[in-house]
Amino acid sequence: MSAIVETQYGKISGHDGAVRIFKGIPFAAPPVGTLRWRPPQTATPWTGTRAAQEFGFDCPQIPLPEEPSAAPGKSEDCLTINVWTPARSDAERLPVMVYIFGGGFVAGSGADIRCDGAALAKKGVVVVTLNYRVGIFGFLAHPALNAESGIGASGNYGLLDQIAALEWIQHNIAAFGGDPSRVTLFGVSAGSASIVQLMACAAAHGLFHGVILESAGAFRPLCPLDEAEAQGALLGDDLASLRALSADAIFARTKEIVPQVRALTKHRALRPILDGVLLKENDRDAFKAGRIAKVPTIVGSNTDEGTIFVGAWPVETVAKYRTLVEQNFGAMTDEALALYPAARDEDGRAATAALFADTQFNFGTRGIAQAMIEHQPKTYRYLFTKRGRFTQRPPDHGLEVAYVFGNLDAWPDKMPMPYDKSDRALSDAMMDTWVTFAATGDPNGADTPVWAPYDSARDNYLEFGDMVRAGKGWRTKYLDFLERYFDTP
Repeated sequence: MSAIVETQYGKISGHDGAVRIFKGIPFAAPPVGTLRWRPPQTATPWTGTRAAQEFGFDCPQIPLPEEPSAAPGKSEDCLTINVWTPARSDAERLPVMVYIFGGGFVAGSGADIRCDGAALAKKGVVVVTLNYRVGIFGFLAHPALNAESGIGASGNYGLLDQIAALEWIQHNIAAFGGDPSRVTLFGVSAGSASIVQLMACAAAHGLFHGVILESAGAFRPLCPLDEAEAQGALLGDDLASLRALSADAIFARTKEIVPQVRALTKHRALRPILDGVLLKENDRDAFKAGRIAKVPTIVGSNTDEGTIFVGAWPVETVAKYRTLVEQNFGAMTDEALALYPAARDEDGRAATAALFADTQFNFGTRGIAQAMIEHQPKTYRYLFTKRGRFTQRPPDHGLEVAYVFGNLDAWPDKMPMPYDKSDRALSDAMMDTWVTFAATGDPNGADTPVWAPYDSARDNYLEFGDMVRAGKGWRTKYLDFLERYFDTP
């Protein structure tokens, strides 16, 4: 049985049921041919009823094994949106939760099977996932692109895609029973980092009313436009020829721009760019000054944010590990080594993982909480501590996603999941808390312990683990060191 909804571009037909599901809805024109590396353009309206029962394509990328996608394939024609709604009419005005996927800005999918929105929607919200351009398609800056832009800037196409999707939501979500005045953005990793940039971006203000930032990659310097241009210019200066290349051919040139080992404290390519137009300052500066969307905020991280990223890094000896630290901390190398020691060759990997976790995720998490509480009393911090599926290691980066969506059995044919009733209870608690926050701007009211707003002096958080309980002071001395490092001219 089909469900029909009228959108601004035409009617669509989705799956009917307790939760109505609409997939692969175009929110912008396909960014192909001459539209490659241009801001998203208006979609072409259609006549009749368009089928919206299958996911759209993912942007071309190297897929991440921990983020399995249900998309039919990969294509530059990827700007689509998906909606799960329990509403039976457009009069219900339910809160809306919009998920922005992670993947280091070079991968990810709105069709990630961990992020199927049905279970979360059953809690009384309209759930939306979306696609945006990633990698060389979404964040390439180039002198010729600057010249043709009319604004003297290029790159950030992936962020512009996200803004276009949020504008589509404002125009259309009421038809799905959603409330366009109660839109909460949530995401993980690069998705969460995207939300941080949208909070600091005037063009996105008013398009959302609350945020949940899971492991936000934030508060490190962004790449300036001139440096991003110089990296893009490595591809050549003939823009017409670059646009004429197939998607596979242009994607294959990504390795000319992206280093094998990314810097821990410096900016990097193919992610949001300090272009002076869309993004006018580093997010850390914008947050500290209050030049942001001052919306209710949840922000948090996982116990082990680094191990899964550094397994292939060249730090197999003490000397190589020291070189990595010197490259990132310069004059503060000795202080960094005292905090993150590696006395033996076999210690280098764990020390690198701790450095990665703190520089890429934990530092930004605390910094966002500290900055936001100065401007928004509804600011809350969490720490996810539930141990991993197959080992007794602390939870890896992104492990909380399946809990938040209630999809602990997302891909049983590929990975048998030894979850137990404690996992399912935690998932229910997180889902209820996230939904309560989306509905009211306050996570309290669900069947969980009281979650006190963040206090910078106490550095408090709510722990989601074997128990849900209050905690404080997560990795304080390490993050204090990083604060001093990033404050040093």
